[in-house]
Amino acid sequence: MPRRTVCNIFRMKISKNKKVNFSHCCQLIFIGTSCILLVGCGSREPQGQANIEAISDQDMSAGGSKNNDRHYRIRAAVTADGLQIEELENDAIHNVEWMKSRGEDQVANSKNWSVFHDFNFVDIQPESGIDFRHYPVDCATRNYKPAHYDHGNGIAAADINNDGKIDLYLVNQVGPNALLLNQGNGQFEDITESANVGLEDRVSVSASFADIDNDGDADLFVTSVREGNKLFENDGNGNFTDITKNAGLDYRGHSSSALFFDFDRDGLLDLFLSNVGRYTSEFKTESKAIRNFPFAYYEAFNDAFAGHLKPDRTETSILYKNMGANFFKDVSDKVGLVDGSWSGAATPIDGNGDLWPDLYITNMQGHDQYYENVNGTKFVSKSRDLFPKTPWGSMGVKVFDFENDGRQDIYVTDMHSDMSENVPPQKEKLKSNMRYPESLLRSEGASIFGNAFYRQERDGSFVEVSDHLGAENYWPWGLSIGDLNADGFEDAFIASSMNFPFRYGINSLLLNDHGKKFVDSEFVLGVEPRRDNRTAEYCFTISPDDRIITGPAKAYYEKITKDRDGEIDVWGALGTRSSVILDVENDGDLDIITNEFGSEPMVLVSNLNEKKPIHFLNVELVGTTSNRDGLGAKVMLYTKSGMQTRFHDGQSGYLSQSRSPLYFGLGDDTSVNKIEIVWPTGKTQVVNGPIEPNQTITVEEEQSVR
Repeated sequence: MPRRTVCNIFRMKISKNKKVNFSHCCQLIFIGTSCILLVGCGSREPQGQANIEAISDQDMSAGGSKNNDRHYRIRAAVTADGLQIEELENDAIHNVEWMKSRGEDQVANSKNWSVFHDFNFVDIQPESGIDFRHYPVDCATRNYKPAHYDHGNGIAAADINNDGKIDLYLVNQVGPNALLLNQGNGQFEDITESANVGLEDRVSVSASFADIDNDGDADLFVTSVREGNKLFENDGNGNFTDITKNAGLDYRGHSSSALFFDFDRDGLLDLFLSNVGRYTSEFKTESKAIRNFPFAYYEAFNDAFAGHLKPDRTETSILYKNMGANFFKDVSDKVGLVDGSWSGAATPIDGNGDLWPDLYITNMQGHDQYYENVNGTKFVSKSRDLFPKTPWGSMGVKVFDFENDGRQDIYVTDMHSDMSENVPPQKEKLKSNMRYPESLLRSEGASIFGNAFYRQERDGSFVEVSDHLGAENYWPWGLSIGDLNADGFEDAFIASSMNFPFRYGINSLLLNDHGKKFVDSEFVLGVEPRRDNRTAEYCFTISPDDRIITGPAKAYYEKITKDRDGEIDVWGALGTRSSVILDVENDGDLDIITNEFGSEPMVLVSNLNEKKPIHFLNVELVGTTSNRDGLGAKVMLYTKSGMQTRFHDGQSGYLSQSRSPLYFGLGDDTSVNKIEIVWPTGKTQVVNGPIEPNQTITVEEEQSVR
């Protein structure tokens, strides 16, 4: 039997004469500007990436270092009962007791579902040619601090060489990003080096594909932490040129997602750059994430999670207007869009129906913001008018039509509220029992402590209905939306889970039950458990001469090393950060690809087309007066079963914007009666049927449409 040691941290001083009990809350808590940290997170040794010396999984499963007679293999995981330290051998490292019963219960419940679910996903990553692996900085791993480095990394998709297959770009923190060319049949080729888009000299965060110059190809924008964002122009064949400086987009700060949209409807895509806030110091430190790969990054503040309380750490987001000729100008002040939220993402939405794209901006530590676009000339805050309460710790956001009523619903995921308390799995579908004090929250009673789902009503107002629909989950980052069972209603995949030192948390796959509710289906559809029942990854090794550490990570180091005098191989939970839904194999059903934190991606390929006859239609827009990508268009598709609506915004997942056709599942319908497009110009174009299914139809904007 494996030896098991349970370590609980109960009390630590916060400030003079004040103590807080943490037996059920083993993590960072703030009262005012004072803070305590109970446990930390570890970094990982390399595995398998090109041109990087690696330690294999086989080495780790055999016990790690071969140079010490005494070594340990432990898994550290904060649960509702505190920090658990377990010495485990072989596959026991992946055993999570509650997973089996949870899966069995979900499968049993599925017998009563009316939504189609007789299909599944299989992770083909080992056979896909994708050998990319994400490596976190030490501040998010070995020397863990509760800072915003652990928000991780995006994944974006686009057909970069116009061959009809969707390619991928995956973002890394330590080591190169990866550009992967889709070869068909689920196979990819790494062309990062030849395309010169690796950016291995910086901590990258997000990626966005968009046609910035209306020449018909996917250009690439990548954000980073303090080393400068990058804009690459595509020549149409997948060859990229760095045009950042001349484009005026070489901002250096704590950037997160990049949203391309045409706020003034002049036919050129503008850029809204979400900036988080200043969570790093001026000190650069060397990363130990990859052996023989020198890399320095800006060390995070110990109190980064309280940065929103410090005005001098505010870093406003930026609205850039596309001036043409690949030049962008900061017009934030000019149009009144000066937002200091600690923001990771934003989405366009026509909230008042006037055809001008408004902006919903998430705030990961406070109130989300909503700005109404006034004829493309200025933005006016209407935040609390439309959204009296918003999630306190918002991460991902997506606008889509949940009920097929033609209206815009908004789904917002909330990670940071879930960080206030570690809960057992049976409470993951509940809102957070908030443990942070008001001095940290500054909520003033206007926060939702969990996910939000805003259903738009007939009068244009929004009603929050997340619990009614079953939209809550635990530790969510971002969500991707797509019709995974091709029944005509869009479903949701939510990239979720923290990593070491927290317990394993599942990704959520929510099937849309005909616009009535979501049903949890990740176990039914094979997303959970992961390939080979994996729940943990090797993170890092603590050597006998590496026992002295200061700062927030000291608490967990002491617990892990207690009574262990040799080398300690530390394992921690797997966790997904971002995802994209696309048809990898061009076989008519939608697949899911993720970017993990400290691990390789998942390539979840669907077998839906083997389980039932699929009817679908892809719609690709080509703007002429509008921007070439047609971003901002509203597309309505009519069949005998009714109408479906897609809002074309390119938002494909957390920290990501992609460029791909709009997918419509048709259910049992075998013909499309008509397609109606409201272009960003406000003009409407109709494509009359009958239109045959199972094809991609390209609609070019007409000059004479009404």
